[in-house]
Amino acid sequence: MVEPFPAVHHLVSTITAQLPEQLHASDLLRAAFPGGSITGAPKVRAMEIIDELEPQRRNAWCGSIGYLSFCGNMDTSITIRTLTTINGQIYCSAGGGIVADSQEEAEYQETFDKVNKILRQLEK
Repeated sequence: MVEPFPAVHHLVSTITAQLPEQLHASDLLRAAFPGGSITGAPKVRAMEIIDELEPQRRNAWCGSIGYLSFCGNMDTSITIRTLTTINGQIYCSAGGGIVADSQEEAEYQETFDKVNKILRQLEK
């Protein structure tokens, strides 16, 4: 489903499952992490390319925020627009998905649009 937000539209997927009894939600998270919408495909090779090309680790950006309850329930979201604080510095991170028919200038501009939306909130 595409959900509209003030700055962008996002494809949102809700996935539900019943795991076999011998598995826990943490097993599922470990197997699915990081999300394919963040890494690209094929996943393992895409992650190798990311490590080769990106000068810094992604840390919380493009990670996941959520909860995992004692009874095994889990709900997570991928952190695609993120503010983090490291050693007293605030970092604003955003990105976009590049696919075969992407228009690179438009994707590049969309990344700035996403960051600007966050930065304007900090000015208030």
